[in-house]
Amino acid sequence: MFESIWDDIKYMYRTGGSVTQLILINIAVFAGIHILALLLTPFTGIGTNTGMDAILRWTAVPSDPLELITRPWTIITYMFLHEGFFHIIFNMLILYWFGSILRTDLIGDHRIIPIYILGGLAGFLIYFVSANIGTENFTKYVGGRMLGASAGVMAIVWAAATKAPNYRMRLILLGPVKIIWIAAVLFLVDIIAVRQGSNTGGHLAHIGGAVAGFLFVRQLDNGIDWGIPIHNVLNWFKGLFDRDAIRSRPVKRGPRPKRRPQRTSAASNGGRSRNEAPRGQASSDNDQERIDAILDKIKESGYDNLTAEEKAFLYNASKRK
Repeated sequence: MFESIWDDIKYMYRTGGSVTQLILINIAVFAGIHILALLLTPFTGIGTNTGMDAILRWTAVPSDPLELITRPWTIITYMFLHEGFFHIIFNMLILYWFGSILRTDLIGDHRIIPIYILGGLAGFLIYFVSANIGTENFTKYVGGRMLGASAGVMAIVWAAATKAPNYRMRLILLGPVKIIWIAAVLFLVDIIAVRQGSNTGGHLAHIGGAVAGFLFVRQLDNGIDWGIPIHNVLNWFKGLFDRDAIRSRPVKRGPRPKRRPQRTSAASNGGRSRNEAPRGQASSDNDQERIDAILDKIKESGYDNLTAEEKAFLYNASKRK
């Protein structure tokens, strides 16, 4: 049963697109840190947050520069990290709604992850700067540690609202509403929360993410794609760990050897003519030709530009082998 579930999850990750991949990563991290905290319970005691606090010290991004130097990876890990159930549910729902609009109707699936990451980086930057250069009365509300996907999600929201401000989303009780108004309300909530001192660091990060999403689309409209460096880094990183990372490596393939026709007679070949291959062999040849074509497409334009059907075919072919 668990093997089947794992296979389904892998299939969803490979074929579901960037929004699905981001949601699955966030859910996996959420489940992972809570399982790890549970395993630490015999050492930390029941009813305490000691175990979770120890985990977050190494995964949430700190505002202290000296601590950040010793844990630089937290600049990335924090944007996939959630502690509370409603925190991750709210973020993933917004990511799914606005990400689905953005990937299918506006700028394409391959730019979702770069926008998310750039939004997270911008959120970290405004949080870190605010925590270290503001007055003492201000910085005490910023907080010493930050986690959550909200900055990346707000970048997705504002990228969609900037690209298609008149796109309508149907809301419960309100009916169809332009997404620019939804984005504006969320932005206003963040500004009010900063002024009131409620989760100041988190809401500052939301604002940074929103600005990043807005600027990404504006630069894209001017012919400048901020997502290209992110793609290059991701492809390099995948090449280190993924044995199937042909998407980032050049594929060199010589000319195929010509197959000689079989010399068997029709009688000894089950009634087939001498040049007629068995049905199973013909099917295998056709599958191999399609695999080669897909590999060529990956070499030219990357794995993310495959269609969902092509990804599924390649995945199923790898399982048969």
